[in-house]
Amino acid sequence: MKRPALKATHAALLIALAVCVPMVRAGEGHDHGDAPAAPSANGPQRQPDGSVFLPKPAQRQLGVRTVVSAAADLPRTVELGARVLMDPNAGGRVQALHAGRIEPGPRGLPHPGQAVRRGEVLAHVLPSAAPIERSNQAAQLAELRAARTLADKRVARLQELADTVPRKEIEAAESEAASLAARIAAVGGGLALREALTAPVAGVIASAHVVAGQVVDARELVFEIVDPTRLRIEALAFDPALASNIGSATMVVGERRVPLVFVGAARSLREQALPLSFRAEGAALEALAVGQPVRVFVQTRDTVQGIAVPVAALMKNAANQTIVWVKTAPERFEPRAVTTEALDGIHAAVTSGLKPGDRVATQGATLINQVR
Repeated sequence: MKRPALKATHAALLIALAVCVPMVRAGEGHDHGDAPAAPSANGPQRQPDGSVFLPKPAQRQLGVRTVVSAAADLPRTVELGARVLMDPNAGGRVQALHAGRIEPGPRGLPHPGQAVRRGEVLAHVLPSAAPIERSNQAAQLAELRAARTLADKRVARLQELADTVPRKEIEAAESEAASLAARIAAVGGGLALREALTAPVAGVIASAHVVAGQVVDARELVFEIVDPTRLRIEALAFDPALASNIGSATMVVGERRVPLVFVGAARSLREQALPLSFRAEGAALEALAVGQPVRVFVQTRDTVQGIAVPVAALMKNAANQTIVWVKTAPERFEPRAVTTEALDGIHAAVTSGLKPGDRVATQGATLINQVR
């Protein structure tokens, strides 16, 4: 008698569940109706039109940042290949004047990167001479010493006879003795003289090319000294007219932009290009080395209408086109194909593909570009 009542209770529970439970949405790729599928709220997703759905939590996790683009008259910029050189007023080279053997200085031989003071003795060169030359110098020194002994005795005799000998003879004898003494000192010093190699400027040792006991030739490079905060940048321009149209110039060192001061242009071509010299100063230059290749961005006096965006915002799509990601909705980013020109190494000038007011992704653009 209780079984029909139990069945009625079960039926009532099923009806209540059917009313309370919402309709289950079909999974991706299994649409059961004509309603468009909404983006999954679980994470980033690339949409069929190429845009990216990026929820707010994912944006914060990826560190996405955007800037509002603004049009302006930007300087037309030319990117040139360059290399780092030593500033001739803040660097120098240490070379041996004579051939000989290297001996360490008071603090030993300096190593690359060591700070030195101007005038500090870095090393000594013991001049080398052939045995016949040294024997000839020794023989000449012996003759001079014998002649000086005779001259000293003559001076002593003349001084004893000072009352009967003219004064001019005594003075001539004394002068001859002094001359022989000076010649003996010069020849004797030449036999044992060491050439001191001193630092011409204050700075750090850029390169060292010798070890203790090494034999070097005359005019051989021994040390190079540079001031790491003062360097020269030499760029090669294949358009000679660029030298008369330079407004400013910059160079990128790591993530910092270093302004350059235009010094001058050469008057002769090198490898069909005109060398342009720039002066750079600042602590950021300590990350550079002499001879290192760099890129210089020369901003001319001509201007171009465009939008400045960070270089980090420029990406490549599957067709190898340059694109930027524009935020069109709170959780939606669209790719825009753009054309760009160089600006200063940190920023690029977008000449087409963007409108003023577009929000361009500057940080996290690489991660947005990888969403599939």
